Amino acid sequence: MPVGSIVAFWGVALLLIVVPGADWAFTLSAGLRDRSVIPAVGGLVLGYAGMTVVVAAGVGAFVAENPAALTTLTVLGGGYLVLHGVRTLASPSVPVTATGDTTAEAQARTGWATIAQGAGVSGLNPKGLLIFIALLPQFTSPDRDWPLPVQMGALGLVFTFTCAAFYLALGSVTRTVLNSRPAAARTVSRLAGAGMIAVGISLIIERIGGGAAL
Repeated sequence: MPVGSIVAFWGVALLLIVVPGADWAFTLSAGLRDRSVIPAVGGLVLGYAGMTVVVAAGVGAFVAENPAALTTLTVLGGGYLVLHGVRTLASPSVPVTATGDTTAEAQARTGWATIAQGAGVSGLNPKGLLIFIALLPQFTSPDRDWPLPVQMGALGLVFTFTCAAFYLALGSVTRTVLNSRPAAARTVSRLAGAGMIAVGISLIIERIGGGAAL
């Protein structure tokens, strides 16, 4: 696969990633709440990796062309974002500090829960799926040595690894900047929760209300 195509795709993917959205909101919230942002980013990466497999296998195109399936996915994804946003608003995150009475078992449970939440945020995002469907084919060609599913899988991994690097940096910077500012941290957390609610509601309204393509 030509290096130029991979680099061009990476540039477009980076532009999409740096635009604030549900992934941003989740990362900011987790960056303040958890001792490490790695589980949150790991969950987002897991969701996008699964999306890559779905699109490369051709299932993504079926979902995009099937109104009932796409509506179901949109409602599930939007509802999940709204639920997570409401929880964040009700209990805004603040930077945590290590304490002697926090057990390794409790930290492990929290880490796995955060991974699951992150996978839900990215994996249930229908706009993310449709971005993959619309974007990946533009940088692939049936005339190349690699089969189309392999080309799409490779580009999907480029997107996924770029997400990992960007959101690790975002979460780490959030903790560093707001670690000693609990009031500002609560404000950022509430904004993140409101952002997830807004994205979730807009997804549902756009799909059910107007029936327009996402």
